[in-house]
Amino acid sequence: MTKKEKVYKACEAVLVEKIYIAKSGMEAAQASANNETKSSAGDKYETGRAMSQNERDMYAKKLTELVHQQKILKGINPKKISDKVESGALLRTEKGNFFISVSLGLIKAGTVSVMAISPLSPIAQLILGKVAGDTFSWMNQKQTILEIE
Repeated sequence: MTKKEKVYKACEAVLVEKIYIAKSGMEAAQASANNETKSSAGDKYETGRAMSQNERDMYAKKLTELVHQQKILKGINPKKISDKVESGALLRTEKGNFFISVSLGLIKAGTVSVMAISPLSPIAQLILGKVAGDTFSWMNQKQTILEIE
């Protein structure tokens, strides 16, 4: 398995875990809303239900975003070797590794740490289309693209 395939698998695992957490949170919030009992203080009952519903909606929104990210990730072929920075490319600079895919932040794939970033992110927009040997400046630090996979 290539380094890129390992990073891809790590991203898949992170998304699956985040989706599980969002679903669990949504179900717990819904159960909490369903378990609210009417008391003599009717406003307290309504407030509790509304808060649980807002929490459920927050998890539902997050779940929708995560499922969308999962769909985008599934559209990437981890076996494809890129010769330029594009969606699906794994690149190494002297400052770190980047996987142009979905925005997940720092991912650990074995002993390798990689920043999984969206192609729409500002840094990705700066480096899209570049090839190995090209340089770019990010946050006042000059970096050279050493390798693209």
